[in-house]
Amino acid sequence: MAIEAILFDLDGTLADSAPDLGAALNRLREEAGLPPFPLDILRPYASAGARGLIGAGFGLAPDHALYPDLQRRFLAHYASRICVDTRLFPGVVELLAELDRRGIRWGVVTNKIERYTRPLLKCLGLHDRAACIVSGDSAAKPKPDPAPLLMACEIARVRPRNVMYVGDDERDVQAGRAAGMHTVIAAWGYLNGVPIKEWGADTIIDHPADVLVLIDGP
Repeated sequence: MAIEAILFDLDGTLADSAPDLGAALNRLREEAGLPPFPLDILRPYASAGARGLIGAGFGLAPDHALYPDLQRRFLAHYASRICVDTRLFPGVVELLAELDRRGIRWGVVTNKIERYTRPLLKCLGLHDRAACIVSGDSAAKPKPDPAPLLMACEIARVRPRNVMYVGDDERDVQAGRAAGMHTVIAAWGYLNGVPIKEWGADTIIDHPADVLVLIDGP
């Protein structure tokens, strides 16, 4: 497989943002007079953002009358402390440095909307290094639609069939397959508590360094 570029999901793949997302949810619970949830309980829902965390913390879906106000306040809390305890997952720094050394382009395709994506990537020191950054509101539709991944390929000037997409959510696999990419599940991510072998990805990896193994081949 001739790899021209590696595209990554952000939350749960490159960055462990669950501490800051969970803190925003717990501020909502505090305002409602409820005790905080331990991070271990909230972590599996972090890839789904406000929808997943509000669902976990309040048992409410987006069609509930109270959801819009909770979402608005959740996002305000998150924006005020977007990169306090968020860190790159172990091994990500080394992986990206090696991709840069080899001249292999890499980028970020996330469902996080742009006004949060870019500040977070700047805080993490990745914004100016990525060949492309596509957020949840960049394309006509977010993942699992392939549009964001295809947009990323246009920006990075690479062919989808020669791109690897690494993510930690089933929608990442769905979007990558629809775009004609090699799909990889980051097993160190949040995974939503679902059996990941049922997602139909091409490959499951346990550590960021395994990306290099896939590139190098047998």
